[in-house]
Amino acid sequence: MNNALFIYNTLTKEKTLFEPINHPYVGMYVCGPTVYGDAHLGNARPAVVFDVVYRYLKYLGYKVRYVRNITDVGHLENDSDDGEDKVGKKAKLEKLEPMEVVQLYTDAYHQVMQKLNVLMPSIEPHASAHITEQIQMIEEIIRNGYAYESNGSVYFDVKKYSEHHPYGELSGRIPEELYSGTRELDGQHEKKNSADFALWKKASPEHIMRWPSPWSMGFPGWHLECSAMSAKYLGNTFDIHGGGMDLMFPHHESEIAQSKACHGHAPAKYWMHNNMITINGQKMAKSLGNFITLHQLFTGNNSLLDRAYSPMTVRFFMLQAHYRGTLDFSNDALLSAQKAYKRLMNGLKIIKSLTYPENHIPKDDKLNDEIRNSINDCFNSLNDDFNTAACIAALFNLLKKINAIHSSQIRIESIDPAVFEQMKKSFIDIIENILGLYEEKNTRTEVFINALLDLYREAKILKQYDKVDKIRAIFKAEGLVIKDMKNGIDWAYDEN
Repeated sequence: MNNALFIYNTLTKEKTLFEPINHPYVGMYVCGPTVYGDAHLGNARPAVVFDVVYRYLKYLGYKVRYVRNITDVGHLENDSDDGEDKVGKKAKLEKLEPMEVVQLYTDAYHQVMQKLNVLMPSIEPHASAHITEQIQMIEEIIRNGYAYESNGSVYFDVKKYSEHHPYGELSGRIPEELYSGTRELDGQHEKKNSADFALWKKASPEHIMRWPSPWSMGFPGWHLECSAMSAKYLGNTFDIHGGGMDLMFPHHESEIAQSKACHGHAPAKYWMHNNMITINGQKMAKSLGNFITLHQLFTGNNSLLDRAYSPMTVRFFMLQAHYRGTLDFSNDALLSAQKAYKRLMNGLKIIKSLTYPENHIPKDDKLNDEIRNSINDCFNSLNDDFNTAACIAALFNLLKKINAIHSSQIRIESIDPAVFEQMKKSFIDIIENILGLYEEKNTRTEVFINALLDLYREAKILKQYDKVDKIRAIFKAEGLVIKDMKNGIDWAYDEN
C-alpha cells in the first residue's frame, strides 16, 4: 500500500503530495451552513465529503483540528451588499427572536448530519460570536491600505489590492472584467469600483441583527467571517480550506484577498472544492421547483421522490462519485445506490461473523495476491485525492471473495491467516471508520429474526411448504430475504 496522500489543490490546479505545515498536526477549515432554512441536498455533499477527509486523515494518524463554521449574522439576500436580512426575515415570518431562528435551524442541521453519520467538527464557531475578531481584521486591512470607509460601511479595494496581488488566482476571474459594471446599474454608489466587496455594512433601520463598530451600527460582510474565525482557531496559515465549488468565487477568492491584505499571505496551503449536485441534469433551485430538503428525502415527502431513502443510502450515493465530479440526483440513481449499499452491508455482516479455523490446508498464492491487491487498491484510491468511487469499486472486489467464502466456494484455510485478518480489518475499517457507513438496523430484532429462521428450518425439514412460503413473505415485507445455502440457512438485506 502506498502511504503517500495526494490532494488536488484548486489553487495550483494540480495534484500534489500532502505535507502538513506542522506534521503530524493538520488544520482544516470548511465553510458550514447558513442557518435560516432546512438543510438540503446541497448542504449534504460538502458535509459528507469533508467528513471522509477528516476520518481518513485521522485514520492515517494525523491529529486533526477540524473547524466548520455556522453563518448566523443575518447576511443579505445576495450574500453581498444588497437585499434583506435572511435571519431577520425568517424571524419575522415565524415570530421568533433571530437567535431562536439560529438555534432552531442549527439543531435541525445537527440532527440530519447525525443521521448521515457526519462527525461533529473539533470546533464549530458562530460568526455572531466573533464580531470582535472581524472588526480587528477590518481595522488591520484599512491600516494596510486595502479598504476604505464609505457612509458607515467599509469596502475592500479590489483594484488597489490587484496592484500588489493577483485577485482571481483561485477562480481564474480577470479583475478587469469585474470592474466593467457601472455603479448606477449595480446600485453600488458607495463603492469606488463595482468589484469591491463589503467588509462591514451599515445596518438599515429594518435590519434586526446589528453590532457596534468604529464605523456604524452594522454587521460584517459574508466573506470576512471565515477569514477571521479560521485565523483565530487555526492560525494565519493552515493546511486545508474546503467547501463547495459554488463558494470558489466570490467567497473563497475574497477570503484569500482579505488574508493577504491583513497578514501578508494566503490562509491555506491546500484548497479543496466539491462539485455540485444536479437533479435530473438541472441545478437544484427553489425557482426551478426541484429543491429537496434532507428531511423530505428521508421521509419521501416530495413530489420528485418515488419513495423515502434512508440516510445511509444517501451517504453511499454521494460517495459513489469522486468529490470533484458532478453528481446527478435521480430516483433511479438512488435506487441503484440502495441496492449497492445493501450488498455492502450484507458483506459487512458476513465478514464480522467469520473466524479463521484451526485446521490447515495448502495456501492459494494466487488468491492471496488477489486479496492483497484489492486491499491495496482501496487505500491507493483514497490516497489519490480521496477517490471514494474507486475505493468502493475495490471494496466490491473484496466482497466477491467474502461472498465466495460464505457460500463455501472458497475455503478460509486456503487464505493465509495474516491476509485473512488484513482483509477482515480493512473491509470493516474502510466501510465504518473511513467511509462512515453503518448498518441501518431493521426494526425487527436479531432475536426475532433468528427465531423465525428456526421456524423456517423446522418447516423445511417437515416439508411444510405453506409455512416456508409464509415466513419468506414476512421477511420480504421487512426488506429481508432468506438464503438457503449448502452450509446452512442465513438471512440478508433484500437488494432488489
